[in-house]
Amino acid sequence: MESPSAPRRKTGRPLSFDRDVALEKAMLAFWQSGYETTSISDLTAAMGVTAPSIYAAFGDKKRLFLEALRRYAGDPADLEGAMNRAPTARDAVVRMIENAATLFTGDATPRGCLLASAAATGSKDAADVREAAANERRVIRSIIVNRIERDIAQGLLPQTTRCEVLADLALAVTQGMSVLARDGADRDALLAVARASMSVWPDPVG
Repeated sequence: MESPSAPRRKTGRPLSFDRDVALEKAMLAFWQSGYETTSISDLTAAMGVTAPSIYAAFGDKKRLFLEALRRYAGDPADLEGAMNRAPTARDAVVRMIENAATLFTGDATPRGCLLASAAATGSKDAADVREAAANERRVIRSIIVNRIERDIAQGLLPQTTRCEVLADLALAVTQGMSVLARDGADRDALLAVARASMSVWPDPVG
């Protein structure tokens, strides 16, 4: 219990907007234009709130972006679960890349990948933005590697399979498709790239 002399806590004013909806709109704005070129005025217009409201609810622009990035990336457990439910590691990876191709060419969302635009952030004061995007990719890479290792352990893939190389290839193809989507490539073109990239996978054992 607080003592009678303890200062009373300030409860603060309740938000006058739906924070979750505002975060979704901020994510789309960053997705469209990237971190550095999206200004606070761009965000207020996209989110439909004032600058003081953004600072009160999210902190500064960088913290808002990092939260939007986490929203975009989603829960790693969801990706891991989807990969573990796939019959094989190859099926899991091709579905991931094909889903990316679909996402990058959606009608209701910006083209390309928010993680890729974060990686292109160049200023020194945004190093933690680049690191956050890199960390998301590292998490995805680890999940892919673990799924491939499971197939090796079960005798579905040769013991000589290079898990890390295949995981890096999947990430490189995914990020490359983001650039193609930004350049105007359509979904069929990206899906063709996704499927062609799987031709380097080793044949299953047996």
